[in-house]
Amino acid sequence: MNGDHARSAALFAAMAQEQPGQTDLARKGLGEALGAGQFDLALKLSRVIPATKLPTDARLLLVADEIRHRRADRAMPWLTVAADNGDLSFFAPLITAWDAADRGDLTRAITTVDQIPTGSLLAPLRDEEKALILLKFRRSADAEPYARRAIGSAGARETRLRLAMADGFVAAGDRARAQIMLQGIDPGAAEAAQRLLSGRLSGQAVDSGAAALSETLTAFGADLARLQRAAPPIGLVQVARYANPRNSSATILLAVLLDAQRRTDEALAMLGAVPQNDALISEVRDSQARILSEGKRFNEAYAIAASAASAPNASASDFSRFGDVLSAMKRTNEAANAYGRAIAMNEASGRKADLWTLMLLQASALQDANRWAEAQQVLQHGLTLAPDQPLLLNFLGYSKLERGEDTDAAEAMIKKASELAPDDASIIDSLGWAQFKRGKTADAITTLQRAAEKDPDQAEIQEHLGDALYKSGRRYEARFAWNAALVTAEEEIAGRVKAKLASGLTAGNAAP
Repeated sequence: MNGDHARSAALFAAMAQEQPGQTDLARKGLGEALGAGQFDLALKLSRVIPATKLPTDARLLLVADEIRHRRADRAMPWLTVAADNGDLSFFAPLITAWDAADRGDLTRAITTVDQIPTGSLLAPLRDEEKALILLKFRRSADAEPYARRAIGSAGARETRLRLAMADGFVAAGDRARAQIMLQGIDPGAAEAAQRLLSGRLSGQAVDSGAAALSETLTAFGADLARLQRAAPPIGLVQVARYANPRNSSATILLAVLLDAQRRTDEALAMLGAVPQNDALISEVRDSQARILSEGKRFNEAYAIAASAASAPNASASDFSRFGDVLSAMKRTNEAANAYGRAIAMNEASGRKADLWTLMLLQASALQDANRWAEAQQVLQHGLTLAPDQPLLLNFLGYSKLERGEDTDAAEAMIKKASELAPDDASIIDSLGWAQFKRGKTADAITTLQRAAEKDPDQAEIQEHLGDALYKSGRRYEARFAWNAALVTAEEEIAGRVKAKLASGLTAGNAAP
């Protein structure tokens, strides 16, 4: 059906209606409908399939539908269905607590959250739920410590959660605590933060059972996406969007998942529908620019990034994004300048926590632009701010090694980076290559084999391993490694590897 999930859903639904006893047809239609965001059709099909045969995300869709209609009592049975596809009863405390909150019963709501078992999947969200419920009741002083702890453990959700908490404090009339929540927020959300500090809500509030369910499903979806890339949780994140259509973080996550499934046009259409005044618009633009750049649609990526960077209120995040797009376009001098603007803006605002990341990006652009002396200065500056950052140490050490500069110090940097990040395949590769460059071929092979085991798809690692094996006389194994490198190699590495496969390792085709 050529990837048209909406059309597939309609066809399966029609066939299921013609053959009401064919549960498999209805299930296929349900999966396609949910994956395409056709919620009315998905709900219709969910209600004709036996409960024990419903997929987990379909049961959650039915739960979300009941919660949206303030019918928590009718949602609970869908969690406790005796099905063989997953126990959802752990969601019960979340739904019970927010049902109590929506009905004005603060004591029952907080008590229910407190009773979430330590081993529950909801346990890491207890502080978050207590803070949000207390804010719903305008209990800002009581909410503050829970909000602080929730933000501290939010990980990739930090910006979203800072805005949600700040919304709650502003709604409670407590701008002072809202300001505390916004301290250190990503520069891309600066405009939303300013709106909040002026007393206007950002639209990121989590103040109802439906919004809380949506937020929880989005958090779970992000975790699952990292853990099971072969089966991305598209249905789960679609349910999060249905529970709260205003949840732009769910939209961003869904777009990323769709793009990974080569549903790029759907992903871009979804991101394009997010309002330009959304509090998370900077993250939306990040995703748009990345998807377009990876798809070699550079003109479109450039238009988005350049427009944001040229705006009067452009932030460090806008210049960083512009640098990413320019780097992808091989416009390395301009990329270095864009990253420099982002660095300067962060330094001016006193935001130093992420400076080393921008410095690493700027150094990479400068090196690609054959401006090694400047790149080295940027890296040294970065190491004064983050002396134990393994990526900085590895980049500087490896770059020196490639040039034959101060090889003792270069190897020491890479060794320190490896000790700080012992499971990083790229850093292990650098250590192995340093050993090879220093004539320690046997040690290099052992180290490079370990790197290849951790990341067998990285062409540079396989090329290095092949070179080391060839030099040691293990030429058949070298050819195997070089052929493995060709699978993912880009033009420069591919050219060298093909030459090696044709005539063996020479000074002219050796990896630098």
